[in-house]
Amino acid sequence: MLLLDSPPPDRHTLWEDVHGILVGTTLVALGIQFLRASGLFTGQIAGLALVLGEPLGMRFGPLFFLLNAPFYILAVKQLGWRFTIKSFISVVLMSSMVDLMPLGLHVEVSPPMAAALFGVCAGIGLLSLFRHGATLGGVGIVALWLQDTRGIKAGWIQLGFDLLVFASSFLFFAPMQVIWSLLGAIILNALIAINHRRDRYIARS
Repeated sequence: MLLLDSPPPDRHTLWEDVHGILVGTTLVALGIQFLRASGLFTGQIAGLALVLGEPLGMRFGPLFFLLNAPFYILAVKQLGWRFTIKSFISVVLMSSMVDLMPLGLHVEVSPPMAAALFGVCAGIGLLSLFRHGATLGGVGIVALWLQDTRGIKAGWIQLGFDLLVFASSFLFFAPMQVIWSLLGAIILNALIAINHRRDRYIARS
């Protein structure tokens, strides 16, 4: 089959997957720039990388990549090599974009606006990845697996994990910094919970 041939009605072409993954990773990386510019952070593995990066003296990209590594074991066993490889590529792309974007992008934004913009950009970015058979590793892998096998919405699973992360972060960060960061996570995960439904979007990659 040629790259641009019409696929079966329930499958994406290779080109559509490439496009969806590039758009998704770019939007998530852009969302993280808003967080960085306002001193906010997010939950899940990306948030852990942001929080640990300064004390460990590591850039976000390499640390995010390393923290995701153990979750690929679950991905291979439960979701298959195709999903795992696309997720791995997505993590590499997003990690690289987060570190490269500041070279040409300078953002000044208030914490409330940063939280809203991050939630929308990252939420839509993750939806694009999910619909093309990929994620950014970590909790997203567990969330997609549980939604497909147990029917629990991925957005609510991720939000539950994030609530634990943000609750503990009150010990290390200013209260308003945590509250605005939590707002971004709520917007992100609500977008996923409302829009990522197998019964409404059935195309596969």
